[in-house]
Amino acid sequence: MLHIENLVYRIAGRPIFDGASVHVPAGHKVGLVGRNGTGKTTLLRLIDAEIHPDAGDIRLAKRARIDRVSQEAPGGPMTPLDYVLGRDEERAALLARAETATDADDIAEIHTRLADIAAHSAPARAARILAGLGFTDEEQQRPLSSFSGGWRMRASLAGVLFSEPDLLLLDEPTNYLDFESAMWLESYLRRYPKTVLLVSHDRDLLNRAVDSILHLDQLGLTFYRGGYDAFEAKRREQQRLQSKLQEKQEAQRKHMQAFVDRFRYKASKARQAQSRLKALDKMKPIAAAVDDPTVSFNFPAPEELRPPILVAENASVGYTADAPVLRDLDFRLDPDDRIAVLGRNGNGKTTLARLIAGRLQAGDGELRRGAKLQIGYFGQHQIEELDPDRTAFEQLVSIMPKAAPTLVRSRLGGFGLTQDKANVNVADLSGGERARLVLAAITAQAPQLLILDEPTNHLDVDAREALIHALNDFSGAVIVISHDRHFVELVADQLWLVEGGSMQVWDDDIDAYRRRLLGGEAGGDAPAANDRPVNAKARRQAKAAARAQIAPLRKAVATAEKDIAKLNEARDRLDANLANPTLYDDDPERLTQLNRERAEIESRIAAAEEAWLAATDALEAATAGS
Repeated sequence: MLHIENLVYRIAGRPIFDGASVHVPAGHKVGLVGRNGTGKTTLLRLIDAEIHPDAGDIRLAKRARIDRVSQEAPGGPMTPLDYVLGRDEERAALLARAETATDADDIAEIHTRLADIAAHSAPARAARILAGLGFTDEEQQRPLSSFSGGWRMRASLAGVLFSEPDLLLLDEPTNYLDFESAMWLESYLRRYPKTVLLVSHDRDLLNRAVDSILHLDQLGLTFYRGGYDAFEAKRREQQRLQSKLQEKQEAQRKHMQAFVDRFRYKASKARQAQSRLKALDKMKPIAAAVDDPTVSFNFPAPEELRPPILVAENASVGYTADAPVLRDLDFRLDPDDRIAVLGRNGNGKTTLARLIAGRLQAGDGELRRGAKLQIGYFGQHQIEELDPDRTAFEQLVSIMPKAAPTLVRSRLGGFGLTQDKANVNVADLSGGERARLVLAAITAQAPQLLILDEPTNHLDVDAREALIHALNDFSGAVIVISHDRHFVELVADQLWLVEGGSMQVWDDDIDAYRRRLLGGEAGGDAPAANDRPVNAKARRQAKAAARAQIAPLRKAVATAEKDIAKLNEARDRLDANLANPTLYDDDPERLTQLNRERAEIESRIAAAEEAWLAATDALEAATAGS
């Protein structure tokens, strides 16, 4: 289907591909993965002939049709349904010919071809795709100009899926989908009858919807069979073997070089030394296995609060007083809650998040927050609201004006924005780097509650894993809205469902919710029989139990650290008194008393340090096992 040979491409002199080659067989569902900035979108543009390589060749099968979502969202008076139907250019042309054709043979040919391409069922198929992507029957008949940019991008995606090209190119398609539509897309792509090349950082999508991984790394392309988990395991094994081969070669080089250095000027050994010298020159070095720099997140531990930290009783919320979006809201939040909010876009998930964050006020009913409750809110709009002309350092200084510059830089470093990125203007940061900057900003004041609305949209796979680990280590409460199922499963142990103008707890797990959606509410697509079993509820319960075990250990470590600090301060005061020379001549009794107190404090410091070491060891053991 797709052949790439010796591809070379540069941007402003910087190589993106250098001799990259790969063959993608027809009918494969391929996930294209690689670090942000390595050239995944560039490769799609090259395959689509939007741009052209500097050298090498990209070939498709003869008469193969290729399609991808346009960067410009469709608009105007056309309805989503008409737009999607219009993407089948052959059907549209045949229907236009049928309206004007008068020759009997021509009419027969047109209608035969319309029957061959199942043109009569096209409106129903287009409606199912639109429904799967979240459009109601009424919305399918509204003009595209009445929708937001995100919804118009959904219509564009629906049009590409409907056109059913031989090679379907998708670049982060779930970024403008909700959780429900992302699950539908996963099911649809798995059954797509032709070839798919999918750029995504959604680990679950890369495990469920594709059967191969194409890895973009070090200016080249490598093809792996299997989903993302299988690719990751193979990649780790390859790096291990490559490291061993490099070590073996280095030992061999050292041995040969030692022989040359010792015998190159000795007549009886000169020929052998020259032979080894030539072998050294010809020996192609084995590159060191490159471990990509890891991304980490560091959330500060918040001050503990008594439960509940927030209570809603019969509350309503909306954007106008006479039209509430959500009614009859009854819930409470405790300091260690981990909640994922489910529900289709437009049902009010973000409205609920804004209510809890204090961005919207309750109408009817009551919403009570703890007096000392601090909330960190990551909204979908906040990345765009960053000042593009400020550096990352200046942006965080505006939030932490009293903090020392070293503390601000340390905080940025705790979110992967090291020295070289801290002084870069926001406009020149990648989407993932901006997302990390927002996370650093909203957690600067050590909030007890984090509300994260689609935080993973701009994060690659490794950064998403780092965020999962940081949230599981975080001792406060967390509310997430995300289309990333893997992220939701590993972070949340409670599910709230927003639909029908209110919110209720979903007592089952994600798999049950997925079956409910795909069983009839998301376009009529039944789940595939080869879904891997995932005991998500048990996993969430295990995570909750691990956090419950870790919380008192974390508190014990903090208490021991405070005790040590106080005892050290007391010892310093005693040492200052003991440094007074007049004490030794004028008040021997006072001297004896101070020495006794110092010995007692030294003993207490030793005990406190032992307690700290024991608590730290226990915490590390519990964290490693969680």
